[in-house]
Amino acid sequence: MLEFVNVSKSFWTGSQRKVILEKVSFQVELGKSLGILAPNGTGKTTLINMMAGLEKPDEGEIRRACNISFPLGFMGGLVSRVSAMENCRYIARLYGLDPDYVEAYCRWLCNLGEYFDQPVGTYSSGMRARLSFALMLALDFDIYLIDEGMPATTDVEFNRKAGSIIEERLNSTTIIIVSHDPKTLEKFARQAAVLSAGQLHLFDTLEEAKQLYDYETKS
Repeated sequence: MLEFVNVSKSFWTGSQRKVILEKVSFQVELGKSLGILAPNGTGKTTLINMMAGLEKPDEGEIRRACNISFPLGFMGGLVSRVSAMENCRYIARLYGLDPDYVEAYCRWLCNLGEYFDQPVGTYSSGMRARLSFALMLALDFDIYLIDEGMPATTDVEFNRKAGSIIEERLNSTTIIIVSHDPKTLEKFARQAAVLSAGQLHLFDTLEEAKQLYDYETKS
């Protein structure tokens, strides 16, 4: 289970304080994937980074009673000066997994060819996103965090394989996905929430969340 208890988070923009969360409490139980709707600029990435432990709250407590992934697209764990192969094997050791398995899995999913053995710093943004996503799926987590859906890539084979894996994982793991687009959430979550004015409004269905989201964004 992932639980926020009276969590507050804000930033000083130079002219005013931008509130992301203000004394917010909620929990995500394993087996119940959650989609979070929020307009751009309201703190989607900050929220998901807090879930992962990459950012700390100003006040309150975040309880993690399960294994939670790094956010899809997060590049903080990749070392640019070494190859994807070396990154995969190093991260596998950190998580106590078989380096041969993680390397082979990522080679198969990324479909990077000879680039897999070249420094990650030479990759395009799409190639880096594919590697990050492959590593996330190669590791064993109870909750997977996704910021704005699938990585931006034109590689059709990668999209097909990654999409199929995500659909399969929905049967056995929990996914938390944040986006400004309700359509992005439809494939991943039944339960949904809306992040607005420092509060997280939880609903039993995505359709209910969309009604509030449409009202908030159009008013």
